Parts: sequence; structure tokens; C-alpha cells
Amino acid sequence: MAWARPACPAAGGTGRFLRATSEVVCRLRLDHSVSVAGPMARDKSLSLAAHVVASLLGRAGNPPVRVALWTGETVGSRAEAAVATVRLARPSVLWKLLANPDLQFGRCYVRGDLAVEGPLADLLTAAYDNASRHTSWRLRLVEALGLYDRAIGAARARSNARHHYEVGEDFYRLWLDPTLTYSCAYFPREDSTLEEAQLAKLDLVCRKLRLKPGEHVVEAGSGWGSLALYMAEKYGARVTAYNTASAQVAYARRSAADRGLSDRVTFVEGDYREIRGCYDAFVAVGMLEHVGRKQYRLLGNVIARSLRPDGRGLLHTIGRGRPRPMNPWIREAIFPGGHAPAVSEIMAVLEPNDLTVCDIENLRPHYARTLECWIERLEAAGAQIEQRYGPEFLRTWRLYLAGAIASFRTGWLDLYQVVFAPSRGRIPQTRRPPQD
Repeated sequence: MAWARPACPAAGGTGRFLRATSEVVCRLRLDHSVSVAGPMARDKSLSLAAHVVASLLGRAGNPPVRVALWTGETVGSRAEAAVATVRLARPSVLWKLLANPDLQFGRCYVRGDLAVEGPLADLLTAAYDNASRHTSWRLRLVEALGLYDRAIGAARARSNARHHYEVGEDFYRLWLDPTLTYSCAYFPREDSTLEEAQLAKLDLVCRKLRLKPGEHVVEAGSGWGSLALYMAEKYGARVTAYNTASAQVAYARRSAADRGLSDRVTFVEGDYREIRGCYDAFVAVGMLEHVGRKQYRLLGNVIARSLRPDGRGLLHTIGRGRPRPMNPWIREAIFPGGHAPAVSEIMAVLEPNDLTVCDIENLRPHYARTLECWIERLEAAGAQIEQRYGPEFLRTWRLYLAGAIASFRTGWLDLYQVVFAPSRGRIPQTRRPPQD
């Protein structure tokens, strides 16, 4: 997996940046809660870099973290109060972080130019807790220019899916549960294991869809096939499942054959735009994040023409409390073309296509716990992963999972399950499914 290096800024941009930095330093007033350790602490003659870092921490609400500089200085919370320490290897790292923190923190961490001593997820949680809820000017500019809204055609959708999902089945086996379910689990009890919670999630989806034996379900974005196989095996449904990642399709077909379900589950290597036929239910788990906002209405059109008049559907997606762009490092390194939609954006799938909402549930706490289980397993297999894929690969996935944990802990991300139906269809009288 190749990681793009940042381009050098233009001379004019650098001059403006340095002038702005000088202004920050000139106006600097250190908060009393910020401590400075190191060889220069006694005479208070801090370096420019230490002043800049202290100012930035103050502007960020003084999160309980410490920053260790290449100068030997340490700026931030006192050692006993800090959840972690960020260590910067050289001056260029600080200037990159100042120029574009949303992108450069990930790049620098992956390359090893920036190290974190202490729990990475706790560090990011502290940072997100204190961060402004306003979208940064950089992301607002990118959104205003329409760079997040580039159309994602079928070919680009396949390329994006393969970037993430075709890393290798063996890699995912090291930290997912045995069903290879790569989406938010559902923990019905405090002591539920990840394995139990993933099966509970599959069952929750089936119950929300009110599945009955013999019904025909179409699934868009089927992953390794766990939900499709569960719907057939436990609920007696017939399932046609579409997926653009060929390795996942091949694995799912083998699983169906091994479990004697090939006559009830058909795995199709294809995009959601290729869905044909008429079905009792439509389901997409962890797929809407990859569609692209410009395709939302098209996806809704596919859903509407695929459902019977009395059909129903479910979208399970990472989302946000309000519209905002996805972190640029995540889009670059993890999910090319990815977007976590707000509920208002999800309506762009449903409303123009005469689909009405029956129920919305936010499973945010369940995803935070799912990710905590995943990163614990990833770290347990860390030596094996590093030996096989390299240290940058391991740091990439560690940062991705830790950042997601922090986002769900602090409310920067949500997990929505939206149940819907054709507007003229029958709406259930209660949430209680027929089996209950």
C-alpha cells in the first residue's frame, strides 16, 4: 500500500504561514495549567517551537497530553495528569502539523516521525473531547470546492473497495470474529463477547426487517457474507448478495457451499447499480459510507425499483450528527471516497424515491465497544502483522481503529440503523418483531 508524501508548500504560502506563526507567538500568554519541562525550563527562555506548541494546546482547551520536542523540551499537562505523550522527531513535523493537522498527524504517525507514548485511543479521545465542533477552514474549503463530492462511478467504486477490503483474508482473520463480520456489533449484555455481539447484530437486522421464511432479500455490499448466510440459515430467507470485492465474493461462495446454503444464497460480484429483480427486503450494512453523496438519489432509485409494494429495507451506516467532510487522512489511507452521512443526508436516498422512514436507532456506544475489541486483538497480533506487512501498515491500522474509537466515544461519529419502506406500504404498529 503506497502512502502519498505531502508536496512542499509554495514560497508565498510559507511566508504567510511563518508570519501568522510569529503573530501567534507574539500574542502568546501561557496558561498556568501548562507546564514546561526540560533543560530550558529554569530560565524560561523557551524555543519558538515550545511557545507555538504551548499556544496551540491552550487554544485546544489544554487537553491532558504532553508534547516532547526534539529540543528536549516537554510542553503540556503535568506528567501525572497526562494520558499520553506525543513525541516529535524533528522541526519539520511540527510545521507540517501546523499547516494541515487533519492530514499530517496520520501521515507523520505512520512514517514514525511522530510517536505516541501511552494509549493512542485515550490520547485521541482527550483531543477530540477538547476539539472545536466547528469544521476546520481547510475542510470547509475542500467541501466548498466540491472535492468531496466527486461522482463515484462503478469502476471507481470497485477500486475503492479493493483498496480496503482486499488487503487479505488472513489479515482480517487475526482480529475479527470467526464470521469475519466487519461492522458494528450489538452487545445485548455487559458481559457479551465480540462473537456473541456480532451474532446478536445479525439477528437484530433480521428482526428489524421482520424476515419470514421463503422471503427473498437483496443485500448491497455483502462483505464476507455473514449476514446473507445468517438470513438464510436462521430465518429461511433466500438471499441475493452483491459485492464489488472479488476476494470477499469468492470467500462467501465457499462458505455458502461448506454450509450447504448455495441453493438459497447467491453471491454476485457486482455493484449496487447492477441489482435486478423484485424483492421482499433490501439491506445494506456498512455500504452507504462508500457510495458518495452524488449517488445517493441513484441508490434510492435502485432500492425503490427493487422492493415490492409491501417490502421494507434497512441501511446500517456510520454517520454524523450534522453534515461534515470525513477526515482527509482517513479518505487517503483507509477509505478512498468515503463519507459518513448525517441523517439529513441519508434522507437524500429515501425521500426523492418515495421511501418513508419507519425507525432510526443510534448504536454509537456499541461501535465504540466493537472497535475496542478489534484494536485489542490487532495489538495482540501486532508482531505477526508487522512481520508480514511492515511497521507502517501496522501503524496505519492502529491509528485508524484508535481514531474511530475516539470518534465514537466523543460523539464525532454515530452508527445509524434506518428502517424504511415504500410510502404506500404497511408500517409496523410497534417495534416488536413478529417472532416476539
